[in-house]
Amino acid sequence: MSSQDRTSSRRKGRAKVMAIAGAGALLLTGCSAEVQRGWLPNVERDTTNHTGMIQDLWVNSWITVLLIGILTWGLMLWCIIAYRRRKNDTGFPRQLSYNLPIEIFYTAVPLVLVLTFFTFSDSTEKAINTQVDSELVVDVRAKQWAWDYNYTYQGQEKYDATVQAHLTGEEGVEETLPTLYLPVGKSVTLELNSRDVIHSFWVPAFLQKLDMIPGKTNYIYLTPQVEGRFDGKCAELCGEYHSEMLFNVQVVSEAEFLNHLATLKDGHIGEEQDRKPGEVNQVSAHASEGE
Repeated sequence: MSSQDRTSSRRKGRAKVMAIAGAGALLLTGCSAEVQRGWLPNVERDTTNHTGMIQDLWVNSWITVLLIGILTWGLMLWCIIAYRRRKNDTGFPRQLSYNLPIEIFYTAVPLVLVLTFFTFSDSTEKAINTQVDSELVVDVRAKQWAWDYNYTYQGQEKYDATVQAHLTGEEGVEETLPTLYLPVGKSVTLELNSRDVIHSFWVPAFLQKLDMIPGKTNYIYLTPQVEGRFDGKCAELCGEYHSEMLFNVQVVSEAEFLNHLATLKDGHIGEEQDRKPGEVNQVSAHASEGE
């Protein structure tokens, strides 16, 4: 065997090893929790009663489109190789104006795919947005650049008027953020309202996000199933300090939730605190409660 042949053989061997190693690494990454949930941010699969079905829809949709993509790329590559121009070919290949069976196939398959995706998406969306008789109702009112929480639970009406967070870069700042308390295992209705401009209520771990529009109430229905603290933020550019419009969601036991309610003031802060026509900004977002 010549030196050139030996070099070529070594290169082929290295290429095979690298291909096997790459395939093995790809398979191993598929075993991680992040990959199994499609890199979605929820800490656990059943953080709420909806996160499981949302995760399934997301992951299964990606699996489907990847399989379709692989099949399509494979067919394209096969056509490129099988119907390439050979060295001894002369003239032009026979020209076809159309191929009716293939055109029907290429029309029917995408239509079936679209209808299938729509059916699963629609059923999931309807399940998430179906109104339920909740044990806890929280009127969440966004304002530049903070949040007001009006709780209605077991005949009690309590409110928590928060002030804007200030990100100083120091450790422990997240502990001072406005915090929405929810009892684990209890059905919750979040009534989303805005006091001034369009905001958006987003808790990434809950896999749900909904806009908050002045003069319109939107609703999120869920049941928290895992205790813990979850990050929340406004997901709609709402002004100068939008980046500081953060909050926490603290999911606790019912006893701890009742203890928290006992520390809050009676009643609700409703529309009377909304921005009036002509006002530039809402003072209560910057001032401490009671000023």
